[in-house]
Amino acid sequence: MARVDPIERKIYMCIAGSEEGIKARDIARAVRADASTVNHFLYASPFMKELCWQDDEYCWHAQIPQTRPHYGLAEFAGFYSSVREFLDMDEHRFLELLKLGCENVGRNLNDTRGLFHSFADARQTMRDLFRDLKEFGYPEQLSGNWEIVFELRIKKSKHIRIYADVLLVTKRYAFSLEFKMKDRIEQEEVDQCAKYCEYLDVIFGDGYEIVPVLVLTKARDLYEDATVSDTDASVQVCSGDMLYNALDFYLGFIR
Repeated sequence: MARVDPIERKIYMCIAGSEEGIKARDIARAVRADASTVNHFLYASPFMKELCWQDDEYCWHAQIPQTRPHYGLAEFAGFYSSVREFLDMDEHRFLELLKLGCENVGRNLNDTRGLFHSFADARQTMRDLFRDLKEFGYPEQLSGNWEIVFELRIKKSKHIRIYADVLLVTKRYAFSLEFKMKDRIEQEEVDQCAKYCEYLDVIFGDGYEIVPVLVLTKARDLYEDATVSDTDASVQVCSGDMLYNALDFYLGFIR
């Protein structure tokens, strides 16, 4: 995917930050751009084609408004809920809803490579994470209100591709978790983990920091940084049992 144009980013965020919708002339005023430039992006930008719509009064709206909770994520996810709802749900019900959601977003459910086993593996890793947070004394009333997304698939109109195995959305951070049932780091998967961060950054807006984390569920006691190819950027890599470290780096709950 091409990089996001700065004006395109401003226009999208202007729309996504508007609760009642916003007209093109007001967008132009807000982003300090001429009408022809704004109209070009409104009708040609991949973000606008995929994630925005115009009502009968010519106001533009975002399918994923930049407000909490981000209910719009549910339209592009196999599973979306609060953390509290996720933890209260048994595995059978979770997998049932995840399968239905994946079908709705066009996720291929071919199980020849153990796809459903990987779903269950990711679910258990996340449940273990919240058990660890509780043991470290992190308030359940805070983590319970976080949002959790499994199998994010933004690709309906085929103009953009934004994928995430699991998104964990706190008040200020969106942790994009790439799960692999492996025990060693591979460069290709490090690069894949970071691939969609720029686009998630646009979707969530300036109030959020996107944090990519590669989770190797067959490893143990692993927590380190890995450099993304041809950049100075890095992603955190951890085993499932050390995932709490990736959150603690930003949330600081271990004392």
